[in-house]
Amino acid sequence: MKSTKHDFKSVINRKNTSSLKWDLFGDDVPMWVADMDFKVAPAIQKAIKKRADHPVYGYTIVCDELFDAYIDWWDRRYDFRMSREDMLYSMGVMPSISSMIRCLTQENDNILIQSPVYHVFFYVIRDNNRNVLENELIYENGAYSIDFDDLDEKLSKSKMMMLCNPQNPVGKIWSKDDLAKIGELCRKHDVVLISDEIHCDLTDPGVKYNPFETSSDYDKVITCLSPSKSFNIAGFQSSIVHTKDDVLFEKIKTQMHVDNSDSCNVFATTAVVAAYRNSQDWLEELRETLYDNKQIVRDYLENELPIIKLVECDATYLLWLDCSLLNTSSKVLSEFLRQNQGLFLSAGSDFGECGDNFLRMNIACPRELLIEGLSRLKRGVIALNNINQLSKNF
Repeated sequence: MKSTKHDFKSVINRKNTSSLKWDLFGDDVPMWVADMDFKVAPAIQKAIKKRADHPVYGYTIVCDELFDAYIDWWDRRYDFRMSREDMLYSMGVMPSISSMIRCLTQENDNILIQSPVYHVFFYVIRDNNRNVLENELIYENGAYSIDFDDLDEKLSKSKMMMLCNPQNPVGKIWSKDDLAKIGELCRKHDVVLISDEIHCDLTDPGVKYNPFETSSDYDKVITCLSPSKSFNIAGFQSSIVHTKDDVLFEKIKTQMHVDNSDSCNVFATTAVVAAYRNSQDWLEELRETLYDNKQIVRDYLENELPIIKLVECDATYLLWLDCSLLNTSSKVLSEFLRQNQGLFLSAGSDFGECGDNFLRMNIACPRELLIEGLSRLKRGVIALNNINQLSKNF
């Protein structure tokens, strides 16, 4: 790895900070929920401290500076030029998606997702009394692709599609051709498309993702964006919704206001602006660090634990591990690793039944912690195999 000016090596003690990742279950090495164990970008911390020095923390408006920061970032990095009048503020991607489901579909409507996919997609659909339709991705020769024939057939029965771009958990960057085909099929069946692009900045060095709205001319699309994953500021609960469709825009705006999901955290604007304006160098070093961590995992599995295969990916800090040779359900495997080794990896079945041969591993952590997690994974697999072998002998 190149020399860095930011600290991605120090292990930060996050226990007793009301951390969802470290305090909810008390596992020794939690590598499940998607936040990072790195120090935040210095520019963000500096800006937050400056705001915190002001002794009043009252109700906060969403200032134009926040929207300008989004516009400049996507224009500069991805040639995606947004207009202020097409943007809405939201306290998070999933709260806004929940609002969109309520105002753009009816109860018992079908909403299509492409599994394996972010598990909250399932919950937000079902909790709003809609039906999940799964367009299962094709897994072949260690890589994922879209089953467009199945997608065509299921979109004919759907009112909405939820796209994950890049894809969580498989780390796939969808090509412009793939996105254009999705847009064509949504137009054919008059389906509203929500594109969750929250992991967009977390690609391998030198690799860029393709925004849906620069890859397709379909108009009934809503893009959800946030710096929360890229800069590890999910606790500030901030995102935006973008759509050029005036009818969709007004419906979403009204529903988010009804749901009170359009309010702003007192520190949110400060954090977002500092991220997009002053933290690009930190992000580039982060991407190098994540890429190096990915190589560590690849080499470790090949040399120390070849029974588990790494699914190749170009984006996110979430690795999708093919554990099919273990012949153990992902729920059983995940729970065994927690109980036996204190290692918490996400069960693949959480992302759809088609993910049951997999585990999801969060590698956004210092190398020392990553190596510890891999060592525990190896010890856990050996222990599980020994138990299975013993059971066969009796």
